[in-house]
Amino acid sequence: MSEHPSTYQPGTAIERWLDARLPIIRFSADLLDYPTPRNLNYWYTFGGILSFCLVVQIVTGIVLAMHYDPSAAGAFVSVQRSIMRDVNYGWLIRGLHANGAAMFFLAVYIHILRGMYYGSYKSPREVLWLLGCVIYVLMMATAFMGYVLPWGQMSFWGAKVITSLFGALPLVGKPLTTLLWGGFSVDDPTLTRFFSLHYLLPFVIAAVVALHIWALHVPGNSNPTGVNVRSASDTVPFHPYYTVKDLFAVSLFMILFALFVFYLPEAMGKVDNQVAADPLKTPAHIVPEWYLLPFYAILRAIPDKLTGVLALGGAILMLFVLPWLDTSKVRSMRYRPTYRMFFFVWIVASLALGWCGSQEPDGVIIPGAGPGPIFLDYGVNTVTWLSRIAALYYFAYFLVITPILGLTETPLPVPDSLYTPVLSHPAGVPAGAAAAPETKG
Repeated sequence: MSEHPSTYQPGTAIERWLDARLPIIRFSADLLDYPTPRNLNYWYTFGGILSFCLVVQIVTGIVLAMHYDPSAAGAFVSVQRSIMRDVNYGWLIRGLHANGAAMFFLAVYIHILRGMYYGSYKSPREVLWLLGCVIYVLMMATAFMGYVLPWGQMSFWGAKVITSLFGALPLVGKPLTTLLWGGFSVDDPTLTRFFSLHYLLPFVIAAVVALHIWALHVPGNSNPTGVNVRSASDTVPFHPYYTVKDLFAVSLFMILFALFVFYLPEAMGKVDNQVAADPLKTPAHIVPEWYLLPFYAILRAIPDKLTGVLALGGAILMLFVLPWLDTSKVRSMRYRPTYRMFFFVWIVASLALGWCGSQEPDGVIIPGAGPGPIFLDYGVNTVTWLSRIAALYYFAYFLVITPILGLTETPLPVPDSLYTPVLSHPAGVPAGAAAAPETKG
């Protein structure tokens, strides 16, 4: 797929002159004409949605940076008064940026789950998957630093707690923490560093996204069946078939986005962050944003600080090594019913970790019929133990279940071609299906 001949023909003398020196028009035309598997569903539109989110974050971030004061004395006021009240449409720009981060992570989690379900990380797309994981890590770093910038109570104490974790690392921990802080506590130098990095990293993400797209066009798109493209009948041009599909999906996503920006602008925020940072007053419950809660739950589930930090890092590392942990010759979970069942349980475990990360670590809080909640203390740390069980399954899925099932599971027959399944869309095995699974390299 990556070696299809270019069909672009320069139409004017200027186009011919430019094409001989900088073939950017040819490159754009080839992207639109690129042969794409004809059976891609709407789960594959989240790449376009993520591109939209990245553009929104960069544009709104640049505007916000023009009015932000990166100092401990002025940061909170610049956000809550200058940007929200004095800047024309500042409330809208900040709402787009703040809620855009949540929308960005919602889309990237769906994108990752789609890649895991359809085996998009398998050969020859390992580099494509690794670049996606790098983007994810850069997103988490950028989001964390951006969360600190409003300099509210949750921002300040979140920065203090998370950066202190680096101190648990042997040898390099304390120097690294001091480097992040710019001193011996979270203060002005910390805010300046985080502001600079938060402004820089989105452009780094954009550069890695360009590599990600480049890596995608070398082996070509994967598809829901996991079958390699074998002929022209298996593909359609990217434009207009998938440009229109992507635009429709982005339009639907924008409706959800607008719902939060205009009607629920603070739904994902923390009340404590509406109060200016106070180093002498610790919030009752320090929690990160929702998209980091599963990793926070893993961290809290382990009593030893160093082990917790290593487990947190290991939870992210699992995604990087997944292409080599999955030993199955079949890509798509459509033809791996047993593995699919374990995958859905893994999703439930991850959601349970997210819930545990949002709760107090020593009991279960249930809304009561009276004016306040009912707090149930069972004599054991219920939330902590649930976090440990879910975290155990999280790691077992990658390190035990995935490698073993790849060797022992008997998958369903895999079709020979995309063409017949696309046209007939059978519930069972299409005519001409292979009798045994083949390597989808």
